[in-house]
Amino acid sequence: MKTSARLILPLLFGFVLLSLWEALVGFYEIPPYILPSPRDIGESLWVDGPSLLAALAITLQVTVAAMILACVTGVGIAVLLVQSKLLERMLFPYAVFLQVTPIVTIAPFIIIWVDSVFVVLLILAWMAAVFPIISNTLLGLKSADRNLHDLFKLYSASRSQTLRRLLIPAALPYFLGGLRISGGLALIGTVVAEMVAGTSGESSGLASRLLEASYRLELARALACFVLLSITGYGIYAVLNWVSNRLLRHWHESALDDPSHA
Repeated sequence: MKTSARLILPLLFGFVLLSLWEALVGFYEIPPYILPSPRDIGESLWVDGPSLLAALAITLQVTVAAMILACVTGVGIAVLLVQSKLLERMLFPYAVFLQVTPIVTIAPFIIIWVDSVFVVLLILAWMAAVFPIISNTLLGLKSADRNLHDLFKLYSASRSQTLRRLLIPAALPYFLGGLRISGGLALIGTVVAEMVAGTSGESSGLASRLLEASYRLELARALACFVLLSITGYGIYAVLNWVSNRLLRHWHESALDDPSHA
């Protein structure tokens, strides 16, 4: 499919949905405190845009920091676990606990134990984002060709040489797949953390502004926050997907163009 079609079709579908939304709100005369129209949301974005973008920048700071921390710790943990079956069996269940434990249940304890609001948000966002990195990278490290493993042993390659020249290249596509998932989860974790932590004031993030607007029944402003968060989430995925394709496009099947999908 051509690039122009890939852009036009989603935009056309979105235009149709927004037009139907606008028409239904006008036809049934739904008040804006119940369901604002797309025009109301657009006006709120225009009027409140500077303050909402400043709040979004604060949310993005935590999101990016959580992504970086998740990458460093997730890859480090995966490399550690692949060294020994005993270590994997002993430690991997705790990585699963990080994934399945709801952030809202652990947040009150983190808030009590940590003084810095930024660090609280960072820890909670990291908890949401780190497991896909650990799981996917570990899977990739364990997926290296067994014949190549035997070849490295035959040539008496050291453990570090095997890791650098065989395991890490084999794990790269898996890591990048986990990174795309982790990017969205980092944003979700940050948003949930901001809501649970109850941050407020000028230094609060966009999720806090969304909650504040919903409490005041300013739904147009709340939905404007939602729109900005959705666009940001899509942007994070698009950037990470572009990075993945750039790194893999010359050698890995997942990034090669498929003529059947043209």
